[in-house]
Amino acid sequence: MRFSLKEHRLLRLNRLNASREIAPVTLPNCRLIKGIEAGSEDIDILPNGLAFISSGLKYPVLKNPELDKPGEIFLMDLNEDNPKAVELRISRGFDLASFVPHGISTYIDKDDTVYLFVVNHPHQKSTVELFKFVEDDNALVHVKTIRHDLLTSVNDVVAVGPDSFYATNDHYFFDHILMFLEMLLGLTWSNVVYYSPKEVKEVASGFYSANGINISPDRKYIYVADIFDHNIHVMEKHANWSLTHVKTVQLDTMVDNLSIDPHTGDVWLGCHPDGMKLVYNDPENPPGSEVLRIQNILSEEPVVTCVYSDNGSVLQGTSVASVYEGKLLIGTVFHRALYCEL
Repeated sequence: MRFSLKEHRLLRLNRLNASREIAPVTLPNCRLIKGIEAGSEDIDILPNGLAFISSGLKYPVLKNPELDKPGEIFLMDLNEDNPKAVELRISRGFDLASFVPHGISTYIDKDDTVYLFVVNHPHQKSTVELFKFVEDDNALVHVKTIRHDLLTSVNDVVAVGPDSFYATNDHYFFDHILMFLEMLLGLTWSNVVYYSPKEVKEVASGFYSANGINISPDRKYIYVADIFDHNIHVMEKHANWSLTHVKTVQLDTMVDNLSIDPHTGDVWLGCHPDGMKLVYNDPENPPGSEVLRIQNILSEEPVVTCVYSDNGSVLQGTSVASVYEGKLLIGTVFHRALYCEL
């Protein structure tokens, strides 16, 4: 099937949900988090209420106002009455100057060691950095850098072991011109890769742009957001780490990252209502924010609720939403972060 240039442009606008308007949905007890100014692209919360926040993403096709600032990882203790974001120190020997954190995931080992996996884009490449969290020192000790030919354009990871994970490649290409052409032509070359020191393999493919990835509380299912196809894929995880497709939940928004409520299994989504505004990042017409919650995602009739939406006057370019004990953190690609009490 061949498309004209006009049809290609319409397809691109559809993928980006261009010109979609949203009604505001406010929450009564919210405040912007002091100290986070250059984004909060992904958030992962430990069972004890410690929240890790990645900040400082620089992405080829997006206009980031903080291009010269190295990336950071923040920590918030959500058990505190008035939690604050604290920048974590990173051990010597790690190249902080080229640190560009993207998706993150935590893993608690059998001896209670906490590992933090961080997608990194040093010099416009893709690596996964493995850190050990030292709570008493508010520090991250760098363990190793993971590179592989199958980890080409990594967006997000979900840890399944102390040195193993699933990763999404959001594009086949990492060069920004080729990435743009990939989207313009509607190529479904994005995929999911399983990585361990002993085995690395593609486990799912055929996505327009696989973005956020997470795992169900019972560790049986993997959830993958396809940001350009406006949906979530539910995949069953098998003993050999392969994945099989179970169902697709179609939505009317661009889904970025996924977070899972460990108690209810609800899936919380950070979404972009209009991706074109995100790309241009015009201060006079800023990108909006949208947070969705999906209840009973494995049932025949999942319940989708819009919990928060804003036209960009408060929060711009939401990428993630994570909950802990009635508290909600909302992160963004390159703007601020919001703390709410539900």
